[in-house]
Amino acid sequence: MQENLFRINDKEYILPGSRACQGCGLSIAYRFILKALRENTIVAIPPSCLCVLHGLYPTTSVIVPAINNSFASTAASASGIVAALKAQNRPDINVLALCGDGGTYDIGIQSLSGAAERNTDFIFACYDNEAYMNTGTQRSGATPAGAVTTTTPVLTKQGHKKDFVKIMEAHNLPYIATVSPAYPIDLYDKFVKAGRIKGTRYIQIDTPCPPGWGYPAKDTIKIGKLAVETGLFPLLEIEDGKLRFTGRSKTLAEKGKRTPLVHYVERQARFRKMSMEQLNQLQAWVDRRWNEFLRRAGE
Repeated sequence: MQENLFRINDKEYILPGSRACQGCGLSIAYRFILKALRENTIVAIPPSCLCVLHGLYPTTSVIVPAINNSFASTAASASGIVAALKAQNRPDINVLALCGDGGTYDIGIQSLSGAAERNTDFIFACYDNEAYMNTGTQRSGATPAGAVTTTTPVLTKQGHKKDFVKIMEAHNLPYIATVSPAYPIDLYDKFVKAGRIKGTRYIQIDTPCPPGWGYPAKDTIKIGKLAVETGLFPLLEIEDGKLRFTGRSKTLAEKGKRTPLVHYVERQARFRKMSMEQLNQLQAWVDRRWNEFLRRAGE
């Protein structure tokens, strides 16, 4: 996975002055996504923080073409772009559907599932900041147990987040991966690889959000690394059903020394109402998933 370590594309596709928040995990991830996929890329985006980053018509800070679509139809829009490019005999152009967790886990799941079942030839990437951040930090299907949102003002989120990687794996996709802006080389390599594969490819991006998660903007990379170090967000890829760890998670799997989850949650205001019982339950959930991934990686 390190073939591109010293050959990262040095061209910039996001110009200075975007409307993203300071410390935005999405802006870091998007910078390396576009470096990996390069200029022959068309992006489909729903209402989201990504729309804010792209900017208001007629100006934009991004130099690749993008199509804005409704919240529920990103995968459908991407499918239409794929069909149009096929009719024009343009196999050289990447189609990227890039959605937040609201447009993936919740509102957009039906069109994504349909496209994945047909194995439509595009990359679908979910930047998961674990709530509807663009509209005020409302709870989504990706919000973790124990977190506070503006639609869970009294009690914390009670249930665990959907395991969306498992949902997408059930569609028998040729390539699934998880990435983090805290590990940009791993992210870059996986998007380069995804760009060379045909069919529906799904990539999950852990996307720390300073205002939504409640931490200083300077700590985005630190928070992203802690998510990986604790095993809460393992870096992995699943290719034709075979799971393997990558990057820092591969090292952790070999040495078996993960950081306790408390060091992750204590740095974020969204977990301020989390009880010790909830913390223990979340730690147990992380441990179960980690051990399942270990078992599969060893098969």
